Amino acid sequence: MISVEYDYANARIRAMKSRLLDRKELEELAGKLDLESVINQLEETPYREDIESASVKYTGIACVEYALRQSLSNTFRLILSFVKGEDTQTLMEIFLNRWDIQNIKTILRGKNIHEPANEILESLAPAGALDDATLVALTKQLDVKAVIDLLATWGIEYSRPLTQHFKEYSERKDLVVLEYALDKFYYEHALSVAAGESYDEGIIRGMLTREIDVTNIKSVLRIIRDKVELEDAQYYFIRGGKELDVNKLSALSATRTIDGVIKQLTGTSYDFLASVPDEYVKMEKISAFEKELDTFLLHKALGLFTGDPLSIALAIGYLWAKLNEIANIRIIALCKTEYVPEKELMEELVFV
Repeated sequence: MISVEYDYANARIRAMKSRLLDRKELEELAGKLDLESVINQLEETPYREDIESASVKYTGIACVEYALRQSLSNTFRLILSFVKGEDTQTLMEIFLNRWDIQNIKTILRGKNIHEPANEILESLAPAGALDDATLVALTKQLDVKAVIDLLATWGIEYSRPLTQHFKEYSERKDLVVLEYALDKFYYEHALSVAAGESYDEGIIRGMLTREIDVTNIKSVLRIIRDKVELEDAQYYFIRGGKELDVNKLSALSATRTIDGVIKQLTGTSYDFLASVPDEYVKMEKISAFEKELDTFLLHKALGLFTGDPLSIALAIGYLWAKLNEIANIRIIALCKTEYVPEKELMEELVFV
């Protein structure tokens, strides 16, 4: 993509970034008494049109969820519309497709525990190639197999690893088998597409390899918590991480304790996990560590705002910022529905 086109795209993205909610605005939302007040406040923000459109069909939390999904989907498609150049669009799509993987995982998890379709849908983010209509159809399938069969019928590439590993999933009754197959398929394909030497490919590759590290560390923590046999541990690791190869990951798993993992991560980019309070270490509450890892990735992504202005950096940084905003609003809305105390709600938000 030539620099003039980058100038136009990044000018648009900077304008969009200026409309993101700041910390004060999010804290005001969190301070509202109930969900209705949150919705009324959102109508005074850039989410006004999305809320108004959603309110025609929905009320309450369903209204907020629909509005957020629409905003996210529209935002991503808008960026793709003015980020020109075949190579650049391919890289953007590779980045966005990570949410296809996350959405399919969410649907499979929901079907695995027989969760209602509407509840599964509320947890989805139509940010990749799978649009809202496609996701709705998938959530309406009877079970895990029906979801995979529909993906295959439509010729969607993610059906391949799922079909290949379905027999193993059926035998082991462990959804991790399918989730690992999806992750491995996605990252191997994404890294192959971003394997060149251009600056843009380096940006995408840098985020992908960090994500692989984070995904693998989460797998190590689950292996320890769930007391997975060590000979099975390597099965859940994805190759291609930035700092942690399979041997290092196996060594982390072999410690058999979260405290041991933290100590072995000393000197790596992930030694910040040592700041997680001891009580979570003792309780093996891995959600606290997962939040720190997700926040780390977010900071890495937002650092792209200071990257080369004539590159894909600003677009990628903005997309992460938008996703974090959506996640925070969703948390606020859900907490208001459950009457969660404001102090506890604030602890769940991620401010950057």
